[in-house]
Amino acid sequence: MACSGFNAQQIILSVVIAASLLTLTQAATIVVGGSENWRYGYNYTEWAINTAPFYFKDTLVFKYDNTTAHSVYLLPNLWSYLVCDFSQAKLLSNPAQGGGDGFQFVLNQWRVFYFASGEANDCEDGLMKLVVVPWPRF
Repeated sequence: MACSGFNAQQIILSVVIAASLLTLTQAATIVVGGSENWRYGYNYTEWAINTAPFYFKDTLVFKYDNTTAHSVYLLPNLWSYLVCDFSQAKLLSNPAQGGGDGFQFVLNQWRVFYFASGEANDCEDGLMKLVVVPWPRF
């Protein structure tokens, strides 16, 4: 005799699968640099390669010690990123905003994001720059 509709096992399995998919699609909060935070001399290119992929709606957290002068700028393009040109960059977080819980930036657009610290030689000599390309979640 054929049974129409769902039995209890099918319903439970459907709920478990739906919950698993929901977990996979939730945005993450990612501390830039991990335990190293946002500091002079750390290789953020290597960190980004090892941490990727980043996804649309993920939140990047830039944490840095307020006793050292660091900042977070959003650079407009690859050339500005490569040569550390801040002339058209947007200041996102000044040196006083990195303490405590840090400065948070949501990857809310599907584009390439170029970040760098604009203080002293942080970008040129200190490797304090980062490229992030968020992927869509499926």
